[in-house]
Amino acid sequence: MNKPIKTQWQLLMDNRNRFFWLLQAGGWIGYALVNYIGSLMHEMRDIYTLIIILGAYAGFLITIPLRYLYRRIWELPPPLMVLIAIGVSYITAVVWAIVDNATYWEIYKFGFRPDSPFFYLKNSLAKFYIVLSWSGLYFGIKYYQMLQEEKQKALLASSMAHQAQLKMLRYQLNPHFLFNTLNAISTLILLKDNEKANLMVNKLSRFLRFSLDNEPIKKVTLEKEIDALLLYLDIEKVRFDEQLEIDIHLSDETKHALVPSLICQPLIENSIKYAISNVEGVGLIKVRSWADNGNLILEVCDNGPEIQTDPEKLFRKDGV
Repeated sequence: MNKPIKTQWQLLMDNRNRFFWLLQAGGWIGYALVNYIGSLMHEMRDIYTLIIILGAYAGFLITIPLRYLYRRIWELPPPLMVLIAIGVSYITAVVWAIVDNATYWEIYKFGFRPDSPFFYLKNSLAKFYIVLSWSGLYFGIKYYQMLQEEKQKALLASSMAHQAQLKMLRYQLNPHFLFNTLNAISTLILLKDNEKANLMVNKLSRFLRFSLDNEPIKKVTLEKEIDALLLYLDIEKVRFDEQLEIDIHLSDETKHALVPSLICQPLIENSIKYAISNVEGVGLIKVRSWADNGNLILEVCDNGPEIQTDPEKLFRKDGV
């Protein structure tokens, strides 16, 4: 039988519950230890250890309902919420004091009963401070969790926006490239060069499938990236016929390096559009990769018209 898959909200609530019970148990165990260490300064009978444990256990149980009450009043205006928290903390402290005193007198004092019922309220003020501190910690931790959740939501929203932008850029194919490719295919069909036209259609199909199937935020190996790049270049070589030459050299240690998919295609497209198309004669595009101190260096060069006038620079360069 398959187990139901929990949603992100359910996982968040499970984590909150575990965190609450961990703090609740740890806090009251710490309270019992502090009281036990304090009792060592006085000559108390061994049975007093049981009184300390029962007092901490009573505090553990009596503060649990406060959690569910504070959840109910969470959306109230802060001043009203503070007043309710103070009032409820005092009532809880009084109940805890009565239970604690009754336990102490029954076990440690052998069934002692005070003359006045007001003696049952002994130490209620000290317990009020403890419960009020518990309430303050609860609200403080809850506000901190809310701030962290809002920060995570903001980061998630930013990440999703970035991913959406990358996907939009991925799916927004260059219309010039697509139109030119279709025109080239049409020309080949008119010239009855059906074999080359069919080959070009297959390469275009494989390139488009690669660009749509691979998420832009995921990474592929450089070797796979170059294979996709060759599909694009094969299409362009049909357009430019013998006027385009490709020279690719990847060092062995960089072939399995991870890069964003289609990272080279805009650089190559830029070279073809602004350089190779203006070359008289054969246009040359070089792609080089090597490792430098653990970093991947990826370089794209062409022999298009040089923007600068330095005669020693034969190639324009686009690097990543």
